[in-house]
Parts: sequence; structure tokens; C-alpha cells
Amino acid sequence: MSEESHQHERHMTPRKLFYLALGSVGVVYGDIGTSPLYAFREALKPVAHDGLTRFEVISLISLMIWALTIIVTIKYVLFLLRADNEGEGGTLSLLALLMKTANGHTALLMLLGLMGAALFLGDAMITPALSVLSAVEGLKLVTPSLSEYIVPISVVILALLFVVQSRGTGAVAKFFGPITAVWFIVIAAAGVSHISDDYGILAAFNPYYAVSFLLHEGFYGVVVLGAVFLTVTGAEALYADLGHFGRRPIQWAWFALVFPSLTLNYLGQGALVLGKPETMSDPFYLMFPQWALLPVVILATAATIIASQAVITGAFSLVRQGINLGFLPRMEILFTSETNTGQIFVPSVNAVLFIGVIFLVLSFKTSDALATAYGISVTGAMVVTSIMAFEFVRVRWNWSLPVAIIALAPLVALEMIFLGANLLKIHDGGYIPILIATAFTVIMWTWRRGTAILMEKTRHTDIPLTSFVSSIERKSEHSPAQVPGTAIFLTSDPESAPAALLHNLKHNHVLHDRNVILTIRTVNKPRVPGHDRYKVEQISERFSRVELLFGFMESQNVSQALATLRKTGLKFDIMSTSFYLGRRKLVPDAKSGMPYWQDRLYIALANAAANPSDYFRLPANRVVELGSHVII
Repeated sequence: MSEESHQHERHMTPRKLFYLALGSVGVVYGDIGTSPLYAFREALKPVAHDGLTRFEVISLISLMIWALTIIVTIKYVLFLLRADNEGEGGTLSLLALLMKTANGHTALLMLLGLMGAALFLGDAMITPALSVLSAVEGLKLVTPSLSEYIVPISVVILALLFVVQSRGTGAVAKFFGPITAVWFIVIAAAGVSHISDDYGILAAFNPYYAVSFLLHEGFYGVVVLGAVFLTVTGAEALYADLGHFGRRPIQWAWFALVFPSLTLNYLGQGALVLGKPETMSDPFYLMFPQWALLPVVILATAATIIASQAVITGAFSLVRQGINLGFLPRMEILFTSETNTGQIFVPSVNAVLFIGVIFLVLSFKTSDALATAYGISVTGAMVVTSIMAFEFVRVRWNWSLPVAIIALAPLVALEMIFLGANLLKIHDGGYIPILIATAFTVIMWTWRRGTAILMEKTRHTDIPLTSFVSSIERKSEHSPAQVPGTAIFLTSDPESAPAALLHNLKHNHVLHDRNVILTIRTVNKPRVPGHDRYKVEQISERFSRVELLFGFMESQNVSQALATLRKTGLKFDIMSTSFYLGRRKLVPDAKSGMPYWQDRLYIALANAAANPSDYFRLPANRVVELGSHVII
């Protein structure tokens, strides 16, 4: 963590720490907090085929408690929250940090980062579908006649959830923490009330039961692990949301409320099944008396909506990082808060997630069926994060190779076992998250590779900027006419004369009094301080080169940045300034560096990209676009 972040956390008042911890309960822990709805129920199914034994029930709860302890507590809460990029966490933040010091294996790191991001986006589709379905299914126990309405009710709830995204989450976010906190208190109380059904369940704290079960059950033990892993789904959100709350509030929320509540609830579910084996059909809801079922279903639905909201918001943030780091084309990003730049809405991502979530609900129809498809994306993302963390501790913390292997190899081995257990569910729907993640990975890899090829091809025909300026500044009878005002030419290559400048000279035969060659760069850190935002270089009397720097978590508001730049001495009047953009029409070439289908995909992505003038917040009536054809 950066020194500034350390200072901020050290001087945090108890009151602020409390409110941040409470907020993190809703946003960070919503997903993992709804796991008790289905995790134990799904873990019981593989071992209940020939009757359930006391040893099996205790062992399953032991596996769940130790999964929460090793993967969530040790890996994420105590270790990974310290592996940050200037206060920001998540797969792409870690990738951006590692790219600064990549020693010859940039491509491998990039592929790992893309896979991790793609798996998270797959998780963002499955989590809302599974969570809302599992909550609404409690209505079957309230009134069995409502069974046939579970899917329609779930679809309506999810549709409303995606519709309200454009309004922003700021207004309702303040309720997320308290509602989810009430949820954790309720599930803890339910667990405590049933532990007395059979105190023998407390033996689950002994890891002997977890290890012994896996050694004796063989193949069924591996199958059970796939369901046990549902206990820790949502752990990636811990890391991804680090920048929103900070390390200490997230840790306090985990140790003071979330971990104890989950543990007590799973112990209660286990004791209930030990005392009444017939409750294994739905041990979570059957912990509650009949009169409390409807309020608990309503509370569970609210908790799952909050969990879904957190994942959707995480997907928006991840896509913005992907755009700024050059892994995705520009997309329209709307800001839903005037004060919190983290509250964004990405319409195209919202639409894709909505279609995917509704498709999953209508295809699988029950949380039982969908739970079998779940887990692969989460375990895959965790394995990727662990491998990248291995590189992090070697490069950033200067751990020796033996120490890094001793510390992380057991964790990677455990997660690989979980991944293998989940891969057994491919034929039961596990192929869905694999297909989703593969599609997202291909899209991001294609965009990155296509952009690199395009830059390489255009570089061959580019004219060095310094040579161009020196030639154009020579006074001659063929010199272009000089017109008043300022022209700003946006380009990705500050060393070459922008295509829009060359086209303007060729067709309009004019040159402005002042010409600014503007390049926008995204650096491998979350935010750039105001005094480091720009670099200005005067090339000649009429030409200057300006570079604007943005962090990957920032909106690239060029108009705002230029207004700041004027205050520092760069003289131009925005009302007499024109922005020139080069628009390329791409034509596929079978002989290019990518297969023909990938060329077509890249062109489709480029055509679907947001207009640069909108994305960079340029004054709408001051933009001139000049086009050209480029074969890729």
C-alpha cells in the first residue's frame, strides 16, 4: 500500500472506521453472505445417495469452516488486501502493477490478467441469477402453490434491478450496509438457536474431520468439494473493492461480524440436519419457524439484490479499468454521482449482463441446477489471482523464490483441487461460465492485439512530427494559409504527425495560429495527482506537444484537464479552439497478423466503440472529424 494510503488508514477515526466497515458489509460481503442459502444444501446431495451419516455432516461443516478460514481469512483478508496498487485492488489493478516490472513474460501476465477479468465478468452474470433464485425459492415453504411463480418473480426482480442501474446506486447504497448487517445478525441468531439440537456439531472446528472425509470418500469427496466451494464465492469482491473502503474497514467487518455469522449459521444448519435428517432438503429456511419464513424470504431477497448490485457495480468498474488499460474499446460511461467518481453506469455492459442473467434464469429455472454451473468462474479467478500474487511477492516484496513457493504453493494446490472438483460439473452446466469467460477473454485479447497491429501498420506511413514541423515552418510560396485560433489534434502517437493534421492541410490548405498535438495516456496506477496530470513541450512558435496522464480508475475528461492547463500558462480560448480527430475506416486483410475472423471481430468492436468526442468529454460543437481507410 502506498505511504499516502497508510497515513490515511492510520489517522482514521473510530467513527469513520465503523461507518466504512458497515458500508463494506453491504458492498463487499453481500455475495459471500448469501452463500448459506444454498451451499450446505448442495454439499449434502452427493453424500446423501445412500443415507447420511453423522461423520459426513460434521465433516461437511468442517470443510466449509476451514475453506472460509484458509481461502477467505488467510489468503484474502490477511494477505491479498496488502497486495495493492496504490490502494486499489482487483485482477486488473494487480496486472497494471506487475506490468511495470514484467521481466520478459509480459504476454503471460497479460493473458492471466485477462482470464481473471473475464472469469469475474462471468461471475457477474451467474451471481445475480443464482442468488435471487435461491432467495425467492423460500416462497415454496411459505405457500407451496407459489412454486410455479418463482421463475417469473425472479425475472421481474432482476429486470427491475438492471433498469434502476442508470439512476445510480448512491441513494440506496447507504441502506446496503445496515440491511446486510441485519441479514448477518439474523443468520447468526438462527444458527445459535439450532446448535443446541446437537452440540456434537462443534467437532467441525477440528480439521481432522475435513481431511479424513476427503481421504476416505475418494471420488465423492472431490464432487463434494465443488459444492463446498460455494461457501467462499464472493471472496474476489474483497480484493476488487479494496479501493472503495480500505483495508482496515474490510478486515474489521470480516472478523467482527461476517466470519462469526457465517460460521454460526453453518454450525446451526449442521446441527439441525443431525437432529432432523429430513430437513436436508432445505436446511437454511427450515431453521426458521413457520411464522418467520415470509419475513426471512423478504430479507433474503433484499440481501441477494444487494449482493447482485455489488457484483454488477464491480463489473462496471472492471470494464472501465479494461478500457483505460487498452483491453477494451471505448464505451459510453455515465457518472451517476456528482461527488463519487466510482459510481458509474455503462449501458452496453448493463445490457449484456441483463441478457445473460435472464437467459440463465430461464434456462436453469432452479438454484439447484444453476449451482452446478457455479464455481468454475470463481475458482478459476482465484487460481489466477494466486499465481499473480506469487509474482507480486517476488517482485514487489522481494521474497526469495523458496519463501514464495513455501508460502503460496499450498494455497495454489488447494485452489487447483477446488477447480478440479468444479470442472467435474462441466456436463451439468459448468460449460456456461467457461463459454462466457472464453468469449470475454477472446474479445479483450483481440482488441489488445488488433490495436497493436494497427499502430504498427500506420507507423510505416507516419511522418516524424519534428521533421514535419520544421518543413512546414519554412516560409515559402507554398506555405498554407494561416488562420486565427487554436487547433488541437488528438493522436495516440506523439512522435508522428497526426493523420487529422495532414488531412486538414491536404484538403483545407490552412494552418492555425497555435497547433497542439495532444496525446492521452493511461498510466499503471489508479489516479494521477493534478500537478502530474500534464506534460507540455514547445516544438516551435506555432506547435506544442501536450501529454495528458490519467490513472486507470479515472474518467478521461479532456475538457476539464485542458481548463486546468490554461491556468498554468498555455494560452488558448476554448471558444476559438477546434478539436481534430482522425476517424479510420478499417478494412480486413487476410494477410495481416490475425486470422480473418479476428479481423472481423476487431472491426466490429471498433465500429461499436463510443465516439471519442463523447468519451473524452470534448465540447460537442468544437469537434471536426477527418476520415481515412486503413487495411489491417
